[in-house]
Amino acid sequence: MTEFQWISGGITAPKGFCAAGVHAGIRRNRTKKDLALIVSDVRCAAAAVYTQNKVKGAPIGVTREHLADGYAQAVIVNSGNANTCNANGVEIAEGMCRLVETHTGIAANDVIVASTGVIGQEMTLDPIAAAMEGLTASLAKNGSLAAAEAIMTTDTVVKEKTLRFMLDGKPCTIGCIAKGSGMIHPNMATMLVFVTTDVAIESELLKEAVSADVKKSFNMISVDGDTSTNDMLCVMASGLAGNRTIAEKDADYDTFCQALRLVTVAVSKMIAKDGEGATKLLECRVTGASDEVSAVVIAKSVITSSLFKAAMFGADANWGRVLCAIGYSGADVDVDRIDISFASAEGEIVVCRQGSGVPFDEEAAKRILLKDEIVIRIACNDGNGEATAWGCDLTYDYVRINGDYRT
Repeated sequence: MTEFQWISGGITAPKGFCAAGVHAGIRRNRTKKDLALIVSDVRCAAAAVYTQNKVKGAPIGVTREHLADGYAQAVIVNSGNANTCNANGVEIAEGMCRLVETHTGIAANDVIVASTGVIGQEMTLDPIAAAMEGLTASLAKNGSLAAAEAIMTTDTVVKEKTLRFMLDGKPCTIGCIAKGSGMIHPNMATMLVFVTTDVAIESELLKEAVSADVKKSFNMISVDGDTSTNDMLCVMASGLAGNRTIAEKDADYDTFCQALRLVTVAVSKMIAKDGEGATKLLECRVTGASDEVSAVVIAKSVITSSLFKAAMFGADANWGRVLCAIGYSGADVDVDRIDISFASAEGEIVVCRQGSGVPFDEEAAKRILLKDEIVIRIACNDGNGEATAWGCDLTYDYVRINGDYRT
């Protein structure tokens, strides 16, 4: 059985990668980094998934073109401006890639480009061009944290994870940084997520692994029901770990997928917990649904319910809001069979059996719901379908943050 070990190092822990992050002047706040660069020593197998919003940031289209052959060698990303709905958006995105080529020698069409920040705000290459010399000079094997800081917008914590495991007798590593706090309701992957690995894997299989993974990781989170215009998850595999190249769906492929899932689920939970204004992580676990599709629909309906999220903020065991969200979800479900309980580090309490309320200790429920990580267990008692989704509570601060986001 493969052992998985959490380590430090982020996206620069896998062999062949370095990264950097600097303040370029895109953001007014000079204390915040706003430009990041990730570079590989070699051309990597690469795959990505993107937002399904019809309004897309210009970097999405440029990155799609650059990854059409399944390879990439660098990532450049800015925060502070989404480069979305701009007349010169494609020109800016392509210009960022050319700047990477100029300063690193990596071909522009092997560069992934991403942006995050305010939509519809004019953008110029000037601050990026002026910062490139310092950015490339800062590239380092310990540069993951700087890059992670540079992609943050309303995030309150850095999102970085690293996993070590064995493949073909070789130590392999997956590193990840991400940003995401608001405008989170993915329909592909989420926000901005950059994954590096030194596993040797063919690009087509990497693409399949990533596409399958997001269905149970990033696509299962929601902060506010708004799908961003710039969501992107990209994975680059340098192959420098020295394992036999994964070229078929064998045991090594399964191990890689398992490792990738551990990383993406961990980061998904970090993003949900750091939702704008949030004080609690909500994890909705659905079991016994008629099928997996129904379980997914139920779990996501509950964690996106504004009324339920508000109840969790107030530590109110209002289980009726859970049942209500299940009822309008559209899932194939018999509500008269549903059991519901709330759990946390404080314990667990059953609040509903077979679609009806049961007597429970309100004070005990309050103690459970005052914790910062809450599990909502929903047993449908109707089949074998299972799913887990992650969200957060809805607080006064969410409105405050988004009421003056541009200022």
